[in-house]
Amino acid sequence: MAADVPVFTDANFDSEVLKSPLPVVVDLWADWCAPCRAIAPTIEALSRELAGKIRIGKMDITANPQTPSRYGVTAIPTILLFSGGKEVGRLIGGGKTAGDFKREFTKVFGVAV
Repeated sequence: MAADVPVFTDANFDSEVLKSPLPVVVDLWADWCAPCRAIAPTIEALSRELAGKIRIGKMDITANPQTPSRYGVTAIPTILLFSGGKEVGRLIGGGKTAGDFKREFTKVFGVAV
């Protein structure tokens, strides 16, 4: 994982995600998940590209099981979208391009990206 991509944990989730002034995208992943590894470069590139508009980070579900359970996540990769402290969207599964993610972010967050 790229060092400049935010890492969300069970411990920092409320302060880093729910209380963020920016919309937040949380990529729930695990190192044993091939589709998660496949979309990782796209998520990491978008995190850098959209910094300042949308906060995009990653959460390892193996090390942080409480948050995925709290949001009823049963499959990965799952991408949770938050705005104003509330979940406003969810994408499940791999195979998405940067363009797919950007269209979804624009639709859900109302932010031109």
